Amino acid sequence: MKKWGGRDFYVLRSAFCVLRSSALAILVLGSLACAEKTEKPRDETVPVTVAQVVKKNVPLEIEAIGNVQPLSTVEIRALAGGQLMRVWFKEGDDVARGQMLFTIDPRPYQATLQQAQANLARDEALLRNAESQQARYDDLVKKDYVTKEEYSRIVSAAEAARAVAAADRAAAENARLQLSYCEIRSPITGRTGGLKVYAGNLVKANDTTPLVVINQIEPVRVQFSIPQDQLATIHTSVTTNTEVHAGQARGTLSFIDNAVDPRTGTIALKATFPNRDRSLWPGQFVTVAMKVAERDDAIVVPARAVQVGQKGQYVYVVNGNAVEMRPIAVFRTIGQDTIVDKGLAVGEVVVTDGQLRLTPKSKIEIKG
Repeated sequence: MKKWGGRDFYVLRSAFCVLRSSALAILVLGSLACAEKTEKPRDETVPVTVAQVVKKNVPLEIEAIGNVQPLSTVEIRALAGGQLMRVWFKEGDDVARGQMLFTIDPRPYQATLQQAQANLARDEALLRNAESQQARYDDLVKKDYVTKEEYSRIVSAAEAARAVAAADRAAAENARLQLSYCEIRSPITGRTGGLKVYAGNLVKANDTTPLVVINQIEPVRVQFSIPQDQLATIHTSVTTNTEVHAGQARGTLSFIDNAVDPRTGTIALKATFPNRDRSLWPGQFVTVAMKVAERDDAIVVPARAVQVGQKGQYVYVVNGNAVEMRPIAVFRTIGQDTIVDKGLAVGEVVVTDGQLRLTPKSKIEIKG
């Protein structure tokens, strides 16, 4: 038997390595060939919702955030001090102008009035006596029965009595006025807030804390501000009778401020609302819309159809079961509608939902 030498073993080993490399190469080439023969996946069908491009008349509005304010508000304070005897309403009640609200203990003021009236009666009696003496001395001085000095003294006494009586009448009137302050009535028709002082407590005249606050809420005002760059539109299209909307409530513009606020670059406006249904409440924030013009035959699409890309705004237009990415020129978005200046025609169909999964080569399935 032939023996293998060291050189023969080396040759055999080299041949084995060559065969192994060839086998690996064949496997790799086979895999690549199989990969090339694998079919490409089909394009995914994207479900979308759509809407039609329409033409209609669209009111052009200015929108802003407004704050509801009472037409008038009154802080009720006591003009007379004393014990609060009675509260004639409940917190949150509607009250009418002239309706009784509070009663303060009137007895000290009644006593003061009676004293003033008694002083007035006494001094008026003295005045009548002084005037009677002056009348007698008028005749006596003409006949030189009394001296002029004595006559002057009688006249001065009558004038002094007259002044004292006038002061007494003023004191009595002031006492009567103070007594009237014991009954506090509503100066406006409105709705009461929370009570600050309850019956049985002592109140001070002209105290800084009001007894209650009354707000007039029928009608109410809504204050809002618009940017100064819309002043030209305000001057040309808006009057103090322009209609203003706050949700479902309708009112009219009643005030345009006479200056722009330099801190914010805005101008303040106010609208008055009848508010008979009380849908607007003082302190509430509402979205205000004020019509300034109307665009006839505007091309309109839902605002949610408009997308923003690197080259500007665009929409996906439906073409059979495919879509076309089309750039558009937008005039303005008002509420849920967008007015388009260029890029769309009436009757075309645009995608309103599902745009994130779309590409210009996507196939679509309209749902809904």
